[in-house]
Amino acid sequence: MSRLRRVRSEAVAAGKSFLRRRTAVFFTFFFPAIIILIFGALVQTAGGSGGLFTEPAGYYVPGYLAVVVLFTPLSRVGSEVARHRDGNRFEKLATTPLRRWEWLLGQTLVNVAVIGLAAAGILVLVTLVTDAAIRPSVLLVPFVALGVALFCGFGAILGRVADSQDGVVAASNGVALPLLFLSETFVPPSLLPDWLPLGVSPLTYFSRGVRAATYTGDARAAVVNLSVLAVLAVGFFVVGAFLLPRTD
Repeated sequence: MSRLRRVRSEAVAAGKSFLRRRTAVFFTFFFPAIIILIFGALVQTAGGSGGLFTEPAGYYVPGYLAVVVLFTPLSRVGSEVARHRDGNRFEKLATTPLRRWEWLLGQTLVNVAVIGLAAAGILVLVTLVTDAAIRPSVLLVPFVALGVALFCGFGAILGRVADSQDGVVAASNGVALPLLFLSETFVPPSLLPDWLPLGVSPLTYFSRGVRAATYTGDARAAVVNLSVLAVLAVGFFVVGAFLLPRTD
């Protein structure tokens, strides 16, 4: 079996596994919608008065997208690694031609497809329930794809170091929640302490780049942040694939 067929077979199997988990499907698509309805339609924004959620609606588009780009691959891949360890599946995979990075690539491709659909739905919903002015940009596609790949690699790392599926869930939430609010998504840098190193968070480059592409229209800033995100995505993917267990 060729490498392409191995990756495709793993992606198909991972996709079917995801669709069988109806709760996961539901929250992947509807949890971001709930966030948008609460903060975009109910709380709304009031630019210029200071405080939280007072920027124009378009400012928060990266935050809405970050909800799925961050949470979904981090928890899904981490939990998948934990399930494979509990079921001794990595030991069985070690006897097949499928390499660890191919397994992770198959998982990543499924997440890119699923989260890409969710991101498209988020953009449609944002335009319907808020007054956000979103600039069309083809850069949104690589931003979402690279962001998902990055956190798939991060999820694989968490799945390797956590000792159980429950541990993965706790670890992914413990990582994702601080990153979501400390990465220039929903909280502007002006409201955070100057000493806080926002550049340490990989999600910061996603939010900065998406905001530059869809809100400020700064193409140069978008490309610079996309380049940084690409380097980080490759790094996290390589480390995540390397740390996947050969046996259980």
